[in-house]
Amino acid sequence: MRNFLNIADVSSVELRNIIEKAKQRKNNRSGFTKAQRDNDLPMAGKSMVLIFEKPSTRTRISFELAVKQLGGDTIILDPQSIHYGRGDETLKDTAKVMSEYTDILMIRTSEHKNLEEMGKHATIPIINGLSEISHPCQIMADILTFEECVGDISGKTLAWVGDGNNNMSNSWIEAAVKLNFNLKIASPKKYQPNKNFLKQFGSKIDNIKILDDPLKAVTDADCVMTDKWVSMNDKVNKSKKKKDLKKFQVNKKLMQAAKSNAVFMHCLPVGRGEEVTDEVIDGKQSVVWQQALNRLHIQKSIILWCLNS
Repeated sequence: MRNFLNIADVSSVELRNIIEKAKQRKNNRSGFTKAQRDNDLPMAGKSMVLIFEKPSTRTRISFELAVKQLGGDTIILDPQSIHYGRGDETLKDTAKVMSEYTDILMIRTSEHKNLEEMGKHATIPIINGLSEISHPCQIMADILTFEECVGDISGKTLAWVGDGNNNMSNSWIEAAVKLNFNLKIASPKKYQPNKNFLKQFGSKIDNIKILDDPLKAVTDADCVMTDKWVSMNDKVNKSKKKKDLKKFQVNKKLMQAAKSNAVFMHCLPVGRGEEVTDEVIDGKQSVVWQQALNRLHIQKSIILWCLNS
């Protein structure tokens, strides 16, 4: 049984296989309508439960449509409507019940420990749809998008600008270690990646640079990325954090320092006029809508990897 909780948990070979199979399945749908099912229907007779502790647009639509295209069925749940670690039912018991009813489970959670606890007791695969620690499905979709637009990510340079201590930057660090690309993270010192998180990789992070100058980070980069300055459930002084990050906005001037064919990526939702200007996110170098679409294709591949299909 395979879980997909963090990029770091999966081998480089398996990550590459997931990406390549996503490309293949996407190409095989050429000419299909958006809701049309895939020809092979590898999830026929199978179902997937999707649990949303947090609001969702792209994660919900992409997973639900992914399962439908693969020939399976979905059950959408939220913690308020089920016994999910509440009352007399523990997460352990919930995991065991889910394992009897369905074939695979996705959880979008505020606490990564919920994924880990469910993973200990479930006998079906679990996918991390987002946690406060990592966002592996999004990063895999972003890598797919990068390779469609720029080419093989190995040896390329990607720049992350803004909050360097969140789930997205964590997963990008894990991906850089696994897939051998250069990652430059530009953040104010108080928002740089957690040192204890970095220590676990030892010398494997030689291709990762932590900077406090956004211009140095994006210079000659193949991709420039950012995220909302204040994430959901981010328990901080929001106005102060936005003020601290103001000089780390991705704008036209900053993008001009990157390579001429560099792409701009953002996982959405976006804080227009905050972490990025309209001119950039709506500009020719922006591939954010392609990223959103590729959530569907990469998640199909991740689901099938988890099910050994």
